[in-house]
Amino acid sequence: MDMSKIQFSPIKESQVAKEMISRYMQDMLDYVQSDVIIIGAGPAGLAAAYELSKHENLKVALMEASVAPGGGGWVGGQLFSAMVVRKPAQEFLDEIEVSYDDKGDYVVIKHAALYTSTIISKVIKQGVKLFNAVAVEDFIVKNGAVSGVVTNWAAVTRNHGVQSCMDPNVMEARVVISTCGHDGPNGAYGVKRLAQLGLIEKLPGMKALDMNISENEVVEQTKEIFPGMIIAGMEVSEACGTPRMGATFGAMFLSGVKAAQLALKKLGREG
Repeated sequence: MDMSKIQFSPIKESQVAKEMISRYMQDMLDYVQSDVIIIGAGPAGLAAAYELSKHENLKVALMEASVAPGGGGWVGGQLFSAMVVRKPAQEFLDEIEVSYDDKGDYVVIKHAALYTSTIISKVIKQGVKLFNAVAVEDFIVKNGAVSGVVTNWAAVTRNHGVQSCMDPNVMEARVVISTCGHDGPNGAYGVKRLAQLGLIEKLPGMKALDMNISENEVVEQTKEIFPGMIIAGMEVSEACGTPRMGATFGAMFLSGVKAAQLALKKLGREG
């Protein structure tokens, strides 16, 4: 391309607005009734979305309160860039074609963003609908089961304390997967809300760091914690009292994959 002779094609400003508005509104109409809704587009949520994306005709919505999906998957520990992944989770990296340095019992991705950008791209290309800057405020609970989520623009949700009533919207789902992480005011929101409603027992909270125990237990305890809602990733630690994991990511990937497989089983789509 000769950059000295660039002349963009003409367009009306209203055309740009119409393209964005019409497509987004159509997405909202299409996914207001979904098969699976995943809350949180961090490492576990993205892995769950990828696993579900392998199945045709499965309507999967991925909700992320931040503008940028990825959660803690953009950097390693203390904002260092390398991502450490203990075996056997390197098999998941092989599947999504992310390169790494093999160090024996673990592998190292040279920059965490390589994993996160790759899986985001694959998830979207394979048909999962990402709703970023959209917060889940609550759940729809009917007949003793979670049957959907209550949503709002993240900016509205974060400013509820200083605004008058801003009513939310809703999305129904056959299964909800909550991967809201740990720590912070918005961490582990899914199980915190269930505990607040008295639908599950009081949360034991995450224990002190022990990588060797934590990664195994996070995957083992990935489960349907309440009818209709599966938990994965570090939200498992808050709900089940497993140790803090630290900057190693293998359990995030495999917990997400396991959550997707549990969801597929509930939908009668396993295998």
